[in-house]
Amino acid sequence: MEIRRRENESAGNLLRRFSKALQMSGFLSRAREIRYRVEPKSAFTKKKEALRRLQWEQEMQKKRKLGKID
Repeated sequence: MEIRRRENESAGNLLRRFSKALQMSGFLSRAREIRYRVEPKSAFTKKKEALRRLQWEQEMQKKRKLGKID
């Protein structure tokens, strides 16, 4: 993408035109999609997290019964 300064154009107008052209091109939205993309978790990772969660819940129940936490 190329934006050239027009005759007697202020820096503000040039920047505004550049921003508008950049937005219209869709380049920034694609770059953000790539930057913030979250990879899906594998089945093994999901199972491991579920087991960890179950173990934590069991520990919490045990502590509640013993009166160590409210």
